[in-house]
Amino acid sequence: MSCATLPAEARLHRPSEFAAALKGRRLARGAMFIVSAAPATPAGEPAACARLGLVIAKRHAALASTRNAIKRVLREAFRHQRLALPAQDYVVRLHSKVGPVSLTALKRAARSEADAHFGRIAR
Repeated sequence: MSCATLPAEARLHRPSEFAAALKGRRLARGAMFIVSAAPATPAGEPAACARLGLVIAKRHAALASTRNAIKRVLREAFRHQRLALPAQDYVVRLHSKVGPVSLTALKRAARSEADAHFGRIAR
């Protein structure tokens, strides 16, 4: 059984890792998010696992509570699909402004879009 948390080895940490993943292929684009991916390791080495990075800009989600809620939802959606995803570095970027909507509705919309993106990538 897998751990209920997202381990440190399943997250991107360095700016160079984020930059490489953002320069990689765009895998999905939806109403709120863009998912980009790049190979997790240099050529020749086997990749350990799928890793996630999040870019949630303050200009798109002004309130810290909104940004944190989006990040929690995205991490949880990734955690559920992580073992089914190809071993790459994924960056999910918020690309549109979050409108005046309740936090509950925002979480539902973010989760449904994230599940759709990760589900399609896993196929």
